[in-house]
Amino acid sequence: MKKPYRILCVCMNNVCRSPMAEVVLRKCLIQAGLGGRVEVASAATHGFRVGDVCDSKTHLAAQARGYNVTLMRAQKIGWQDFEYFDLILAMDQNNLSNLRRMTTEEQQRRIRLFLDFSEKFHGQDVPDPYLTLGASFEDVLDRIEDGARGVVEFLERQFSAVEAAGIVAVDA
Repeated sequence: MKKPYRILCVCMNNVCRSPMAEVVLRKCLIQAGLGGRVEVASAATHGFRVGDVCDSKTHLAAQARGYNVTLMRAQKIGWQDFEYFDLILAMDQNNLSNLRRMTTEEQQRRIRLFLDFSEKFHGQDVPDPYLTLGASFEDVLDRIEDGARGVVEFLERQFSAVEAAGIVAVDA
């Protein structure tokens, strides 16, 4: 059996944006028939909230759109994650910079901004709904859903190209 392609979604505390990205991306992958080929997780760049459940507003916004974050607990990214995951998706430029400071030059190729895969919000941040004036949990989910669709399309293209060429590995 081939190893799954592994994606890690990362924000500062892992209690709102990255857990939402994890569940949204996982659902999109399942709907596209890629659920068994891609593993998705989330983590924080900071350890302030390790072990905490998702924020209550995150839970409500996610639940309103059919996503479940109830069992998720915040965890901090570790050095081993930079080798384990094939693609690490930062929710914003600040976390992208933090991740790049933690890694080798080779590992940095695996790190991208989540919304680089978005059609509507390409290159933008998924705003922190607590720190960004005017950002709402609904806006965050709109951006994440669009970005997740783009990630799925990217993976479908990559998997198709790999299968056509008979190659075993997929690079981001």
